[in-house]
Amino acid sequence: MPIKQKEEEALVQLVAKLKNVLPDQLDAVVLYGSAVDHDFAQGFSDVNVLVTMKSADAAALKAAAPVIDWWVRQGHPVPVVMNAHELAQAADVFAIEFIDMQLRHRVLHGNDPLTTLYIPRDLHRVQVERELRTAMVKLRQAYLLAKGNDAVAKLMGSSVSSFATLFRHALIVFGQEAPLEKRAAIESIGKYLNLDVTAVGQVLDIREKGAPAKDCRAMFGDYLAAVTRVTDEVDRRLG
Repeated sequence: MPIKQKEEEALVQLVAKLKNVLPDQLDAVVLYGSAVDHDFAQGFSDVNVLVTMKSADAAALKAAAPVIDWWVRQGHPVPVVMNAHELAQAADVFAIEFIDMQLRHRVLHGNDPLTTLYIPRDLHRVQVERELRTAMVKLRQAYLLAKGNDAVAKLMGSSVSSFATLFRHALIVFGQEAPLEKRAAIESIGKYLNLDVTAVGQVLDIREKGAPAKDCRAMFGDYLAAVTRVTDEVDRRLG
């Protein structure tokens, strides 16, 4: 679903407040992620914002701090703050994040800093595997400490959005069409790898639709197996 009018009004206020306290420093304010389109899940998804400044130095941050404090008190995460030069420099180490920003963003103020941003795709592949392996290790660690069905449901629910994003980026690495919507990305990686991703879809239902979380320990086995297979395929196919 799209973001609500309340969030839209808050974004307008955010831009106005930043322009007021940073009259000579503010370059651009960009909304990015699921809040841009119909993949936004009210109560789960974040309203993510990128702020670029001419110089994101201590003085500029001090001036912006009261505005950011107001924004966070509205229930939103702290914006990503960079200067335009840093944006280009960081494209090699934040390939996943910046590709996602390029695919789903809306400029709220200033010139678009993302459209012409060059992102090295060889480093993107490395980051995809690293993020998959890191997320998988953390998932296993959390499971070792999970006590009861509800705890297992919670740990899977808290990880499924990240895995859906990484599945989509695995499709990009494989040279396949990569749907932006989470469920479509999960289904697409399943079809491409001939992989049963039913458990991943069930976890998404638990997270977004409040579906009953039954027999989650059995579901976890299938969920972990799907994540492991995608990770291994990224490594096996691309070295």
